[in-house]
Amino acid sequence: MAGRMVVGSAALADLVRPASAPDPAGGHRVLPVTPELTGLLPNRGLRRGSTIAVATGQPRRSGGTSLVLALLAEASRAGSWCAVVGVPTFGAGAAAELGIALDRLALVPNPGPEWATVVAALIDGVDVVVTAVPAAVSASVATRLAARARQRGSVLVPYGRWDGADVTLQVVRGVWEGLGPGRGRLRRREITVSARGRGAAARPKEIKVWLPGDELTRVIPRTVGRPAPAVTARPRPAAPAGAAAPADADRRGTLTLVGPA
Repeated sequence: MAGRMVVGSAALADLVRPASAPDPAGGHRVLPVTPELTGLLPNRGLRRGSTIAVATGQPRRSGGTSLVLALLAEASRAGSWCAVVGVPTFGAGAAAELGIALDRLALVPNPGPEWATVVAALIDGVDVVVTAVPAAVSASVATRLAARARQRGSVLVPYGRWDGADVTLQVVRGVWEGLGPGRGRLRRREITVSARGRGAAARPKEIKVWLPGDELTRVIPRTVGRPAPAVTARPRPAAPAGAAAPADADRRGTLTLVGPA
């Protein structure tokens, strides 16, 4: 099963709701996120009208895509529509495993030169709009799109460099687990996510999480620079090559907090 592929302006017009249509989420101003990420966001969720950027990091394949999926999962499960623009390698299978409802997911893999027009149209009618940021996007275009999101009550999630976001999230460190000496399989990754922003999000924060989660460990994220008690994680032992996955391997869960950075 795949998300709804959107090609052309006519398809966009059929997808988005009129600006005068009722709020599909019943007026709720904050869309939920997985509990492990609430401490990074000033409203403990995705506030309608806000811009939550996800920086790509270096190298680009640094866990940012998994973080984007984690941000979408709870809102999608709660009934929100989501859209992903300009990410042709977006994995619908991975999205479904994290609980994103593919029948409420619009995909625009290659928006072409009308990128800003496509994003603006989706902002008018979709609850959460994720978009890869083109290298040549101007500050004025970025400002107009953020203003449109505020006006329409959509959450804009730029994936890439975006100045002026309410909050910017970035995976700053990551370690894979699962491989032993010459055997085993990659099973999960411990990542450190930083958050910085404006207003209530001005104080930098960091948390560590597992991708995917196993629901074994929970801690409260701390503010960067403050001492915190030591936390011992309970890692899942690596399985030999060819061995069956543990019985709880298919249990749904996006992230697990494992300790303060």
